[in-house]
Amino acid sequence: MQLKLSVVISTYNMPEWLEKVLYGYENQCFKSFELLIADDGSAVETELLIDGFKKRSTLILKHVWQPDKGFRKSEILNKAIAKAQSDYLVFSDGDCIPRSDFLRVHYEKRRGNHFVSGGYFKLPLNLSKSISKADIDAQRCFDLAWLKQRGLKKSFKNNKLSKNRRWTRFLDQVTPTEATWNGHNASGWKSDIVAANGFDQRMRYGGQDRELGERMMNGGIKAIQARYSAICLHLDHARPYVDKTDLSSNMKIRREVKAARKTFTPYGIEKRDS
Repeated sequence: MQLKLSVVISTYNMPEWLEKVLYGYENQCFKSFELLIADDGSAVETELLIDGFKKRSTLILKHVWQPDKGFRKSEILNKAIAKAQSDYLVFSDGDCIPRSDFLRVHYEKRRGNHFVSGGYFKLPLNLSKSISKADIDAQRCFDLAWLKQRGLKKSFKNNKLSKNRRWTRFLDQVTPTEATWNGHNASGWKSDIVAANGFDQRMRYGGQDRELGERMMNGGIKAIQARYSAICLHLDHARPYVDKTDLSSNMKIRREVKAARKTFTPYGIEKRDS
């Protein structure tokens, strides 16, 4: 049977978070998907975790791994894209637990010549660590009352966890936040992503996901806002790989893409002379 979605999850040496994320995908109400774990050089603990899930879980898992040679997220994502079997791809990260309707929302919102831009709800470190498999199975970790009992502060962003689909659709329509390709939560047609040649492998941390979306939009692909309806919980962690030089280099590439209305990178899935 042809799977309807391929889900690409990036990870690097965070097996504690990845385990919670995999429990989230076990609880999806939408079942017709494969899960590709795009692993940028994690140590053996991550491999053992994935192997354990393969043995006991109903998830269709593919572990796409490359050696650790520094931050190469774009390269491992491109390798996962090439291995994806479905014609529609969902992207997220190994620190983002998907709500049970996460994939259903992406599947229902997909349209030709469009990509879907989802959101996330960021948790503090203490809450991130406290979430158990039982909490994910019961979806308690997406319940505002449950989170508030554990110290979650009041915020307008708490609307992202609303269970009222009419309300979240309204918020998607009126939000001033631009719909962009977000690495933690976005989806699109594989043909559109391949036409743009995937992620630019010159780019390290900081905006490499958005740059792909910007090239796609330059090519006529439009964005569908799902900031409040396609939701995942973002687990807190340090980011030792953030580098100011890399951020500056990435911004230069993005400015060039914008100025020249580029739709393709020669530094992506398929290597071409620039």
